[in-house]
Amino acid sequence: MIYELKNIKSRAATFENKHGEAGQGGKTRKGRKGSPCIEHFMPGNQAVLLETEGPGMVRHIWLTIPPNHPEHLRNMILRIYWDGQETPSVEVPIGDFFGVAHGLQRHLITRYITMQDGRGFNCHFPMPFQKHAKITVENDSDSEIELVFYQIDYSLGDELGENVGYFHAQFRRQNPCPLNTDYTILDGIEGKGVYVGTVLGIRNCFEGHLDEWWGEGEVKFYIDDDEAFPTICGTGTEDYIGSGWGTEETVTPDKGAVVMDNERGYYSLFRFHIDDPIYFQKRLKVTIQQLGAGNEEKARKFYGQEGNYYRAVGTKESDGICIFERSDDYSSVAYWYQELPTVPFPALPSKTVREENIM
Repeated sequence: MIYELKNIKSRAATFENKHGEAGQGGKTRKGRKGSPCIEHFMPGNQAVLLETEGPGMVRHIWLTIPPNHPEHLRNMILRIYWDGQETPSVEVPIGDFFGVAHGLQRHLITRYITMQDGRGFNCHFPMPFQKHAKITVENDSDSEIELVFYQIDYSLGDELGENVGYFHAQFRRQNPCPLNTDYTILDGIEGKGVYVGTVLGIRNCFEGHLDEWWGEGEVKFYIDDDEAFPTICGTGTEDYIGSGWGTEETVTPDKGAVVMDNERGYYSLFRFHIDDPIYFQKRLKVTIQQLGAGNEEKARKFYGQEGNYYRAVGTKESDGICIFERSDDYSSVAYWYQELPTVPFPALPSKTVREENIM
């Protein structure tokens, strides 16, 4: 990378230097690490991690809390507001935002999101803003978060074009999803933009069927004027994350499966569209089918009359393999850039919904 010498100011917001002021970092206790974090972040409390005027760009978010608290990972809510909007453009539980579902912590290194050693949370999505940026966190759990360490690295004075996109991220969960219904990852998006990533959390809800493959669902992108059928439709869940014929636990810079717990039926997958972003001009909807594959006799016993299962492509009747509809627990984070204003998101799933059946 070539760095041009520009009239840009580098700043960092921390608990000790909340406003990223020049020459004001690390002053407490005469510079001997006197105030590095938020202490006793109590239930119901909110904290502003960054608030600054633009133009500028958030370049890196680092955050960590004491490990092994799934309820905190699902109930500490990150929100980001651009250019004075009252509507957040980002509203996601921190665990899911940093790439791992189900309140789990795993070592994850990708191009844009990392959970380094399962403990250090990093975001490297560039986040330009013209007028104003505000980043907050809320403790929506029932217990104290003892320590919240963070650093937000940003720049001021960036030259931003008129068509620059604003970073967005949204969390959803449906537990369980109804049969014969595609799970909605993202909908209600209006304006011009580009879709850049997905985190999927899946919990196998079929008792007695944990050995059955859940990942036949195709990811669909309904772009602009699409109605009944999408412009882009994949071939299966594991295919969307770059694998095939099922998947193992694997992590690459842009796609993979960071959790594959077949014994308990918990899975966490991700895909970042680094080289194949999905552009839209007017609107966007993203869904995934609820489909699995497995033993036809089991499907027949489970469903009774045929209708929710059918012959798998490329198989013979003697193979005894079928595709069947499923009703699993899905959660997701969608990442995208778009022009403002941000259409208000659906209500964030309640604390009860967010933390039910987490690990």
